Amino acid sequence: MKSFIHKNAILLNIALLFLFASCKKDYLGVANQLASEVKIDSVFSVPASVRNFYANIYSGIPNSSAVIFNATSGGRLTALDNPWAGLTDELKIAQGPVKTVVTNGYNAGNATFGRWTALYQLIRQANLFIQYAHAIPKLGDADYIDESEIKQMINAARFFRAYYHYMLFEQYGPIPIVDQAIDPESKEFNFPRNSVDEVVEFIKNDLDAVLPNLADMPNPDFPDGRIVPTKGVVLAVKAKLLVYAASPLFNGGFAEALQLRNPDGKQIFPAANATKWTEALAAVQQFIDFANGRYQLYKRFNTDGSYNASESLYQLFFDTDMATQREVIWASPVSSWGAVGSADGTERRLSPRNEGGGFACIGVLQELVDAFFMNDGLSIKESPLYDETGFTGNIYNMYLKREPRFYQAVFYQNRPWQISNNPVQFHAGSPNDQSSTNNPYTGYIMYKRAARNVYNSGTNPKSVYRPSVIFRLADFYLLYAEALNEVNPGDPKVLEYIDKVRERAGIPKLADIKPEIKGNKELQREAIIAERRVELCTEGQRYFDVRRWMIAERSNDEGGGHQGGPFTGMNMQSPSQTIGGYYTRTAFENRAFYRSMYLYPIPLAEVQKSKGQLLVQNPGW
Repeated sequence: MKSFIHKNAILLNIALLFLFASCKKDYLGVANQLASEVKIDSVFSVPASVRNFYANIYSGIPNSSAVIFNATSGGRLTALDNPWAGLTDELKIAQGPVKTVVTNGYNAGNATFGRWTALYQLIRQANLFIQYAHAIPKLGDADYIDESEIKQMINAARFFRAYYHYMLFEQYGPIPIVDQAIDPESKEFNFPRNSVDEVVEFIKNDLDAVLPNLADMPNPDFPDGRIVPTKGVVLAVKAKLLVYAASPLFNGGFAEALQLRNPDGKQIFPAANATKWTEALAAVQQFIDFANGRYQLYKRFNTDGSYNASESLYQLFFDTDMATQREVIWASPVSSWGAVGSADGTERRLSPRNEGGGFACIGVLQELVDAFFMNDGLSIKESPLYDETGFTGNIYNMYLKREPRFYQAVFYQNRPWQISNNPVQFHAGSPNDQSSTNNPYTGYIMYKRAARNVYNSGTNPKSVYRPSVIFRLADFYLLYAEALNEVNPGDPKVLEYIDKVRERAGIPKLADIKPEIKGNKELQREAIIAERRVELCTEGQRYFDVRRWMIAERSNDEGGGHQGGPFTGMNMQSPSQTIGGYYTRTAFENRAFYRSMYLYPIPLAEVQKSKGQLLVQNPGW
């Protein structure tokens, strides 16, 4: 067996040693290898220093496993982790900064989860590497870097320059393009924002340039496996970039942004242009064509040959064998799952308090619970199987006959816990009987990607390694359906690619149970939104989807997607475990969402530094 990611990957371990170790105030800060007392020539003349400098460029790769704390960065959660699941209509995080941000909001001076400074520093580091890195000849027995190796490293640095611009674009919209290593002490460090079209074109050109020099697929003999960018990774980034550029937020749908001008009068958000969906479709098609025969949706089968949806959905995140795991396109060995008894690991916070001292403080919102389909493939509003009127044994019927993804993602009252088989009691019959910060406010805990074989007792394993998935194929099948639907809703592949994901999830195809929606752009669009909602839940995508679609203010009556107002769970304050008591949808907090939050604010310090002469702020901030 060859693992596509080794948990002790040398490359990332080196990178983490330098991760933001010398963050400066300005966003074009420099890594510690280029502090004032260190000369550029000395950094790029020693092979070990070159490789360390290069490794640090990788350190902006997101860690999707860190949703509450990041054990690899002193416990703090950053914008390069996954605060997004708790900042959207998926999770209630009971500890850490996410808890207060969702209710209090933020402003340009205190926006906790901005990527600006961290990524511009890494963009500068990539630019320095591109500009100064060179082959170092072998002298005797000394280490060396030949022309082939340095070309590969420069090519990867250029990819990361593009990828980090993409991550900034995803969060802020049009941003300054930085394609050269500008000295932060220079008067030239202050850049105006480029337009959406310019940013997209720059990133796309960089991605196209590096593509021919990359491997088709990861080399299973590399200890760092799929963290190395490949053609599949590059095509995936390009596909997402162009889908974003075609989406309403960046394509004429945000009226306030259309009024935004640089000081020279340049408009940086474009008017709506339907042809951008054609460009997006071409990019996703390029990825789909490349993926055919290389990637595939992860599936597991029983010994009798029948398909096992539950095992497929679970093992997808744990199987690291390249021979069987072909869905993951890109992943990082950096993981914050930790051990079930770890003080700041995610695993402990996915365990109930009555099971080995778990904290159970990553709660699932009722809004996400309600989004999962029934096992007939219909929503809870449509399915005759859905029932809120009684119990089967001690399980509320709301939780029965749901689709397999529901049981992989949500743990609910009285469901038996792994190993012990004890029914979990989030609510034991009296109000406030448990600490709300160490138990779910909502009566549910996140179960997706939690290890089912860990148990904080005896000789049971206390931790299980799994990588942090960045891109996987199901995401791009749904993006393909989305782009097809916007360009040619009558194309049968729209439903075909949604149904590929549904079939793997173990539920009926839309083509079979809702043939009437075929060719209807609006109904197919809603089906895609609903499918992405549950397939990618808690992985960090929903936050950006509801914004690019501009549905973050849409009420449930309009189809859902709202990110502000009251959010609900079961009634943890009721003394009675009855329907009408605990088993009642109950609002527990009001969340802040304003139209300005469709885009993240550029850090106030950077805007003030430019004195409004170059760097204009996003609308509403």
